[in-house]
Amino acid sequence: PPAHSRSDWIGPPDKHSNLRPVIFYVPPRESALERRLREARQENQVCNQRFWARHNSAFLQEKEEFIYSRLKAKGLEVRDETGQKPTLSAEEMADFYKDFLRKNFRKHMQYNRDWYKRNFTITFLMGQVALVRALRWLRWRKKSVE
Repeated sequence: PPAHSRSDWIGPPDKHSNLRPVIFYVPPRESALERRLREARQENQVCNQRFWARHNSAFLQEKEEFIYSRLKAKGLEVRDETGQKPTLSAEEMADFYKDFLRKNFRKHMQYNRDWYKRNFTITFLMGQVALVRALRWLRWRKKSVE
């Protein structure tokens, strides 16, 4: 982002996680509380990127293995004589998706639990930052009126 920017910048989707990375704005006089909030948001982003990159990689690998095994069971090659990839039916792919979700249920539950904890912390810190800013604004306003 340009040096004069005063906001967060959101980048294009990551090729592994499909999440859009954020470059967080750091104000020149960032308080300790504001820094804790920004760092919590950055940590949350790192955790999300890591989880979804691993999840998507496992998903794609298992999907390819599933397709290959089903095609092989049908006596088909990965590519036909014209070079095209044969496809599986929606019902066959639904079997894969159902099985993949079942196998990864605990991982998803743990991710959701951790995600909620991190976001609760972020929300709490955001409330604290907003309160401090409101009190600072009220004190400034009171001084300027006197």
